[in-house]
Amino acid sequence: MSSSSPSLLHFSLFFLLLLHQPLSTSLTLPKSTLFRPNLIFEPTPSTTDTPITTYFEVTKPIKLPHTKSCSYLLLRHDFAYTYSKPPVLANYTPPSDCPSQDFAKIVLEWTATSKGRQFDRIFGVWLGGVELLRSCTAEPRSTGTIWTVQKDITRYYSLLMTNQTLAVYLGNLVDSTYTGVYHVDISVHFYPAAVGLSNGEANLGNSADLILPVSRNLPLNDGLWFEIENSTDVESKKFEIPRNAYRALLEVYVSFHENDESWYTNLLNEYISANNLTGTAGNGAFREVVVRLDGTLVGAVWPFTVIYTGGVNPLLWRPITGIGSFNLPSYDIEITPFLGSIVDGKIHEFAFSVTNALNVWYIDANLHVWLDKTGMETEGQLLSHTSLEPIISLVSNFTGLNGNILISSSRSVSSIGWVKSSLGNITTNVTQTFNFSNFMVMGNHGNLQIVNQIIDFNNSVHALMPTSTHSIESFKRFLLYLYSNSVDQGNDTFNVVTNLTLGFSEDRVEAAGFGFLVSSLKNLQNAQGIMLVKGNLVVSGIGSTQQAYQYDGSKFCYFRTIIVGAAASPVCRRRLLLWRGGVVVLCGWAEVVGFLFRCVAGTGLMALRSSLRHGDRFGGGSGAVAAVVDRRTGSRLDSDPDHVIQIADVFTVDMQELIQSIVSESDNNKVEFAPATRSWALNLERRHVPGVTHFLLVVNFTTCTLWSKCTCSRTLNSCRKLKNKRASGRRNSLLCTISTSGDAN
Repeated sequence: MSSSSPSLLHFSLFFLLLLHQPLSTSLTLPKSTLFRPNLIFEPTPSTTDTPITTYFEVTKPIKLPHTKSCSYLLLRHDFAYTYSKPPVLANYTPPSDCPSQDFAKIVLEWTATSKGRQFDRIFGVWLGGVELLRSCTAEPRSTGTIWTVQKDITRYYSLLMTNQTLAVYLGNLVDSTYTGVYHVDISVHFYPAAVGLSNGEANLGNSADLILPVSRNLPLNDGLWFEIENSTDVESKKFEIPRNAYRALLEVYVSFHENDESWYTNLLNEYISANNLTGTAGNGAFREVVVRLDGTLVGAVWPFTVIYTGGVNPLLWRPITGIGSFNLPSYDIEITPFLGSIVDGKIHEFAFSVTNALNVWYIDANLHVWLDKTGMETEGQLLSHTSLEPIISLVSNFTGLNGNILISSSRSVSSIGWVKSSLGNITTNVTQTFNFSNFMVMGNHGNLQIVNQIIDFNNSVHALMPTSTHSIESFKRFLLYLYSNSVDQGNDTFNVVTNLTLGFSEDRVEAAGFGFLVSSLKNLQNAQGIMLVKGNLVVSGIGSTQQAYQYDGSKFCYFRTIIVGAAASPVCRRRLLLWRGGVVVLCGWAEVVGFLFRCVAGTGLMALRSSLRHGDRFGGGSGAVAAVVDRRTGSRLDSDPDHVIQIADVFTVDMQELIQSIVSESDNNKVEFAPATRSWALNLERRHVPGVTHFLLVVNFTTCTLWSKCTCSRTLNSCRKLKNKRASGRRNSLLCTISTSGDAN
């Protein structure tokens, strides 16, 4: 997780410091499932003016063409008592009334609201049996919750151009205790290609000609995923592909639940037996999803540790959610070297299993197939294949409930094969390499657990064609650091203290002929929380989460840093450096509210207005409005309603008074707060510099001091970073200088 960006460096150093602190999960008899407790929240009185909470997962925006979308509502449904009932079905037909039938981008949008008390629920969306989205619901609050997930589904282009059946499964339970009903809208947005740009050019020809489902068939009373219930369980699906296929790729969806939802904290069976524990998840902390084709292992998945919205400590995920929780990652396995053995017009079979699995894993896949446009039947041969069993090392040392456990593992899978089509002879070399390390410390008579885990998941595909070479290389690292300590308070009540670091990074290079696409993603979360639990009821608690997201790509970059939580958090007292995509953050006693300024094309006031218009809204609702005024003239720069920024309104009366009391009276640094309308007036100073127009935004708040400067241009290196600086002689303040120049997209 190395990075030249100071903000990410801060988080990395924070992570290293955490490694020297104790970590825990309560694993003694009655509290052996604290990492996945069936916890519910004590109802709190709500008032009619309490805003609904907007939940969100931090991710880069989908890069869209500058064309107007054709949007369609596919499904509107209320998911009440749907557990063990059939998926909700709807007929799907491709868009017929869109002015253009050549689409550069297709986006699936899920929007849901809920109110009351409910667990997090896993759900899936399938089209013709092909899974489009695996996700987790937000846990609703008594005052209401809303969240939206947008996913680029352009890779399913060929499927979306045919009539299909849409299936959605969200297993929910509603009774006198669990009252939350999920009200869901599912839409799809088709963005036509810009004039003069075909779909093939817009998407670099990456979309497969045929996508086959490797999932369970309807009808059934569950999701279409396969269920892996133990380490010997194998689920499979038969299939047949056209004889003119010249490339095949298997996209695998994976999620883990119940006894294996927190598999990375599971203890050794020897530890469990030696301490006579019951109700404790075992089989150790190593898991591997194995994929076989006609009995031959063709690839594996060592999954990212997605933490759902009810995981570890639910208070950590309000309103920000865990990495990947709203859009679980899928994993690609190149099958092309094996095509010679399956383009024979016969039936073949994919099978899935999970090493050391406990109940339950949900797994299915989509087989993407590229077809020879001339219809020529292809032929091929597997030249070499190497797949050794994973090398697993286990070292444990414990006395009673206290001790250490270290599990490490590695493996590689490599295949080479050729396929002959009208494109010529294509030789494909595929390699997967994996490394795994999980160091676990148990203390405090089993109530304290430290987990420090790293997974390296690398994949390379090199295809040698008669006139060019195509290659894809991906280097992923999954980080997890978890500290959990449970302290018994008596009377079936206990405190749980949690520290968490979760990281997902990927460096990716795609080369086709003389063209390259290079991207780097570094996504890191730190979270701290404490909760008082009585039985399975969370009586009280608090959570704080900080996230740094950095994406650098050949076509655009996106950076975002967010702080959510209590002002008492030590992170709020640190000076952080933000950079391109400046963030405005208000640290309060209960929650943090903010909105994001995105760098946009153009210069001057119009570019700023565009940036403000696209400001993210999050934290607790839309009750507050930010008005931007010119400091020199006092006139509003956002008189057009389209340019008003919506800011979440989560403040109590005490919070309003607190913010009002710390507002600086300086004319050069002023934030006006109007309790009656709950609106913010942010003073904007416009400075003219040759070639660049600067806007200086200054916001006072309680504890955090952040300063960032951003200059947008067509080069990645133009995002200049300045040192942290506290405004001399002023109260705590946030200074964010936004410079608009060039095209950040």
